[in-house]
Amino acid sequence: MNKAELVETVAAEVGLTKKDINNVVDAMTSAITNSLARGERVTLVGFGTFLVQRRKARQGVNPQTRTRISIPAKDVPKFKPGRSLREAVA
Repeated sequence: MNKAELVETVAAEVGLTKKDINNVVDAMTSAITNSLARGERVTLVGFGTFLVQRRKARQGVNPQTRTRISIPAKDVPKFKPGRSLREAVA
């Protein structure tokens, strides 16, 4: 499911216009992104938690030249599904 399909499904379920739902989806993703950028967790009870995790620096290999390269540490977004979501999928 892509964003357009999500907007269409939610609009049909709640009876609002696709434009309104699109604005809500945009605002929600923006709020989650901004919170993660500040290093905060975003928890949606029953659905899951979005968080930022630090990935350590490590050594890698350039596949074209086979030379060793150092990959710097960085922060990456992560999602941990909640119990309700895990049970629904299983």
